Amino acid sequence: MRAVLHLDRVKVRVLRLDRKGRPEGRVVEIIERPPQPIIGRLLQEGGIWLVAPEDKRYGQDVLIPKAATGQAKVGQVVVVELTELPSLYGQPVGRIKEVLGELDDPGMEIEIAVRKYGVPHEFSAACLDLTRSLPDKVRAQDKKDRVDLTDVPLVTIDGEDARDFDDAVYCEPSRVGRGKGWRLLVAIADVSHYVESGGVIDVDAYERATSVYFPRRVIPMLPEKLSNGLCSLNPEVERLCMVCDMLVTSAGEVHAYQFYPAVMRSHARMTYTEVAAILSNARGPEAARHPDRIHDLEHLHDVYRALLQARQVRGAVDFETTETQIVCDDSGRIEKIVPRVRTDAHRLIEEAMLAANVCSADFILQSKHAALFRVHEGPTPEKRETLANYLKALGLGLSISDNPSPAQYQAIAQATKERPDAQQIHSMLLRSMQQAIYTPTNSGHFGLAFEAYTHFTSPIRRYPDLLVHRVIKAILAKKTYKLPVRPPEPPGRFKITKKPAPGAVAKVVKPVAAGLDASGWEAAGLHCSAFERRADEASRDVEAWLKCKFMREHLGEEYGGVVTAVTGFGLFVTLDNLYVEGLVHITELGGDFFRLDEVRQELRGERTGIRFAIGTRVRIQVSRVDLDGRKIDFRLVTEGTPLTSKGPAISGLKVPPPSRGQRSGKGLGKASAPQRAAKSPIQALKAAVKKAVAKGKGRKKR
Repeated sequence: MRAVLHLDRVKVRVLRLDRKGRPEGRVVEIIERPPQPIIGRLLQEGGIWLVAPEDKRYGQDVLIPKAATGQAKVGQVVVVELTELPSLYGQPVGRIKEVLGELDDPGMEIEIAVRKYGVPHEFSAACLDLTRSLPDKVRAQDKKDRVDLTDVPLVTIDGEDARDFDDAVYCEPSRVGRGKGWRLLVAIADVSHYVESGGVIDVDAYERATSVYFPRRVIPMLPEKLSNGLCSLNPEVERLCMVCDMLVTSAGEVHAYQFYPAVMRSHARMTYTEVAAILSNARGPEAARHPDRIHDLEHLHDVYRALLQARQVRGAVDFETTETQIVCDDSGRIEKIVPRVRTDAHRLIEEAMLAANVCSADFILQSKHAALFRVHEGPTPEKRETLANYLKALGLGLSISDNPSPAQYQAIAQATKERPDAQQIHSMLLRSMQQAIYTPTNSGHFGLAFEAYTHFTSPIRRYPDLLVHRVIKAILAKKTYKLPVRPPEPPGRFKITKKPAPGAVAKVVKPVAAGLDASGWEAAGLHCSAFERRADEASRDVEAWLKCKFMREHLGEEYGGVVTAVTGFGLFVTLDNLYVEGLVHITELGGDFFRLDEVRQELRGERTGIRFAIGTRVRIQVSRVDLDGRKIDFRLVTEGTPLTSKGPAISGLKVPPPSRGQRSGKGLGKASAPQRAAKSPIQALKAAVKKAVAKGKGRKKR
């Protein structure tokens, strides 16, 4: 392994199987070695200059000749380009290509992440030149063959910190057939009007595939003149848009729809907080600021309730999960981590966007045109079996069939939401599902219970949405959209997006030229799916860095938390109020020997029967923070009484009835009844071990 680096593609010969049946082998050939910069800190040890990689998967330091250090200073974060590859008897050698700065500089975590994950963060000169030549506002010739909606009071509803506005909505009561209903308009920024297919802006957008969101900074898919200017539906200015115009019945079914290009003018830029306040009190101060919008918002709320009713009938899966937001100060330090509160304002926009996405998928299918669908398949047979065994072990009386439906998942979620272990059950339901991907083969969306689904509503920040807009425009013009021919990507740029089934041979996904329809759309789907994962990984890496820096200031402090994951080596605990996750290693759980019960997803003590499962409430102490490894270690606190239950979380530690020996009090000493009641199970265990050791009757087991 000394001769290979992370991301190298190698040929391996299997030599043996270990005790658990896992194959062991050796590297016999290095097939591909993609060019990759290494980010790390410049160090000097014994007169030798070297860079310690920030990504620990590289496994060895890079030697730097004195003449190749450039202007870098000891301790700075640098980007290294390899000049000599590693061998069995020699370390890799490189030269410093770029100096990023000091480790504690504001924004350093983002600079590291964009290079570590290969996120393009600078637009090409040709792209910027073409962007500068674009107009600053909508011109008369741009309005040709478009519906004029400037008098329709469309509004944008986003978060307070939103910078680009790519969707606007409007709703009014309408007759649908013989019954009552609503006319719902969803207007989306017409990015495809300004970004020519195959042009230099399109090339940069395709390479990024998505915008990447970090705390305090966004790496946009499009240049700022487009993302925050021409394609942003800012209030009181004309903007080009693509409209999904729908008639929705009182039962929440889309009775009819049509797509058309239009020109609009947003009548207000509203926030979720403002809209929620208006919907809860139509005579309050927020409503007084927007008196002309009150009735429109009430109509939106009405159509939302109808769409929500249809969602429930459809059986779409809807888990209530806690999303968090990191609030930083001007220097980039975390001030606080707060939960994102979802209100009806969030949900009505979400349902409106879902309706538009479903209509776009149906429109493309009816036209039999190739496009990228957002596909979310049901659980694999292995995951389905694991979930079924787990539900059976709990004795819920609920299970899933061999071909489960979203409604079965939702039924289990609804039936267990009031249970103390609801968090554990819902976590297992989520883990059994597959990841959603982009693909030209429509297989439906399992989680949302849609037969066909696309992404149409965010072309500013997602490339698949831009492709869907181009396809819809081509269909309206009675033409066929052809993907531009793109050169093959360099080797090693793509990752495997779907985990192979056990025993299957994993295939490395290679990009292909997108000139042929079938292979081109397949390659575009793989590209967008892989780079969506890349963006998520980079965002999580930055958040983990910030949380580690934040927790370094709280070493030794005690917090309450909930077990959110159980592994063979310990427990992952998420702290109350802080929403930071760390590891309690299995050696910190006391003197018992703990085994992992994979069916029940819990650690169980062989001697005491103490159980730690997802949802167990514990109290911990912050013991160690590894900034480079993005790891936080906790120590289980045994002093004092366990925390009481809050909501659906499990109260204290789950302890089974005592065995016959325990009922007799054997080995527990002669503590009084009040003392025994005040002790936690771990306290009792430690007291027993300590007493046994003192009397020479036993020894502490590790």
